[in-house]
Amino acid sequence: MAKANVARWHGDDFQARLFWLKAASLLDPNSPVIRVAYEAGPKSFDDILVEYDQESAPTDHEGKRITRRHIQCKWHTTAGTFGYQDLIKPSFINAQRYSLLQRAFHAQTQHASNGIGCRFELLTNWRIKADDPLLHLVRKESDALDLDRLFGGKTDRGRMGKVRKLWCEHLGLDHAGLNLVSRTLAIAETPESLARLRERLDDKFAAVGMKRVPAGKTAFFYDDLIAKLFAQGRFEFDRDSFAEMARSEEILDEKAQPENALAIGARSFMHPIDNLEDRCERMLNLVRYFDGRYIRDEADWRGRIFPELQGFMLDAARSTDRLRIILDAHVSLAFSLGALLNVKSGKQIEIEQRTGGCRFWSMDDAEADPGWPKLNFDDQVIDEGSDEVALAIGLTHDVSPAVSTYVRQELKQVGRIIHCRPEGGPSQQSVRCGRHAWMLTEAVTQYLQPHCSSRKLVSPVHVFIAGPNGFAFFLGQHQQAIGPTSIYEWDFDGQRGGGYSLGLSVGR
Repeated sequence: MAKANVARWHGDDFQARLFWLKAASLLDPNSPVIRVAYEAGPKSFDDILVEYDQESAPTDHEGKRITRRHIQCKWHTTAGTFGYQDLIKPSFINAQRYSLLQRAFHAQTQHASNGIGCRFELLTNWRIKADDPLLHLVRKESDALDLDRLFGGKTDRGRMGKVRKLWCEHLGLDHAGLNLVSRTLAIAETPESLARLRERLDDKFAAVGMKRVPAGKTAFFYDDLIAKLFAQGRFEFDRDSFAEMARSEEILDEKAQPENALAIGARSFMHPIDNLEDRCERMLNLVRYFDGRYIRDEADWRGRIFPELQGFMLDAARSTDRLRIILDAHVSLAFSLGALLNVKSGKQIEIEQRTGGCRFWSMDDAEADPGWPKLNFDDQVIDEGSDEVALAIGLTHDVSPAVSTYVRQELKQVGRIIHCRPEGGPSQQSVRCGRHAWMLTEAVTQYLQPHCSSRKLVSPVHVFIAGPNGFAFFLGQHQQAIGPTSIYEWDFDGQRGGGYSLGLSVGR
């Protein structure tokens, strides 16, 4: 019984912290969030409701506005898995009669009869079974269901055909009806722990002027506060009512001055919990060009993605001298943003970095410390007759073996690989802050200078980075000094055979 109580408490805490993460956006005048509710909404999707302004609401994977998100949290203390068949079992959601899929059908008919405008989202720390069709059905860039894949194939004998048949029979629907239900359903796997969610709340509270709870404190009073507010019937908030509640409950930090930098975001894949639209005044969504982390058409890097990135970022930069950048994006996009906002742009720039806790880096965010790890450089000469250079930067892990293999197989024109590693070896703590990242990028640029001046102007530096996006951004700000640059992406999921592939090229 005690273990069951602990599990329930942890689940309640997870729901509470997710509520505060969404609700705190109501204090941000630039956020599109206009209403947040706790324990409100259609049955089985009633943990948290987030409503957005019609004009600036986020878009789904087809580019249509999502004005309301109904989120159901299923947080477990132990690991578990599930598949497509579990969605028709009431026991999967601890129910007696109706399944998650039936609840989604009811919610869709009541709140999104045409399948547009609402998202009904299951958020769970259980994982989809590795061999289950559902794994290939959930789009990882948006957590929505891939309708083209679900309704592909002509018979019910294939893997997706079996899913369609089971779900249609369970709901008593034809394919058209199932399409409407599936279009509004999202399944989000989250690896985020309670401790990590608390870290993100600390950053969020600091940004909007709410009282922060010191990391050393075991008790996190916000967990209990929302339960007490709910007991009083105070569970739905707009901007005015949330601000009034925050003042009456004395959770505003009167000494804090929220930053007035323009918060802009760009993403090429989806974070399992963090919805950037909740935190950004302007957003660039490039997810449609990718299948998970993989580019759908390699020609889109230069033909579509870079022009959109350039237009979006330069438009934002013209409107303010202070930018706060938040990315869920590939490393080549982070580098390219830096190249667009280079050292001569004259802008004050902060970039979010999640490594070691969520915080914002800038080139002057701390005093320089002589004890910070420096970079060691090692030149690997492959062909003395070639002046093309590859740069292997291994900050978080050693990329040298993989880069050497790729260069020898795919970039035979490269004559030299420069390997960059931090003193003490790669680790998640090798870059301490924004100033440290900036100093490391200056060291890389200075070391490259002799090679930059000697090589032909048309030949790029081939760059491979295992490190924070903040570092990649700062290195991109030095792109003019480096010259033409090609950035390579690593196959994180191993679904394309592992190894590297060409991402964006800048300055060519």
